[in-house]
Amino acid sequence: MPNIKSSTDLRNNYHAISTFCRESREPVFITRNGQGDLAVMSIEVYEELTKAHNARIEDSREELYRLLAEGGADVLAGRTRPHTEVMADMKRRIADGKL
Repeated sequence: MPNIKSSTDLRNNYHAISTFCRESREPVFITRNGQGDLAVMSIEVYEELTKAHNARIEDSREELYRLLAEGGADVLAGRTRPHTEVMADMKRRIADGKL
């Protein structure tokens, strides 16, 4: 269950909210005028999240570069097909439930 506090609670109980975030490793959601406004978390959790996010981006980038290099090698080797043929093949595969 999410821990939700008002901005007034954050101002008046900063230490308790900070302690909760550090010890539980869970965020606290801060509302302002009854609406969601912020998510507060420990710096350690934030750094772990950003590190994991950046690693996923790097993995995706490496995969993209690998696929581009593979495609470039195919072009240089003459392993290509006309766009219309590729699209017709894809439409057939979708219709057959194979894509």
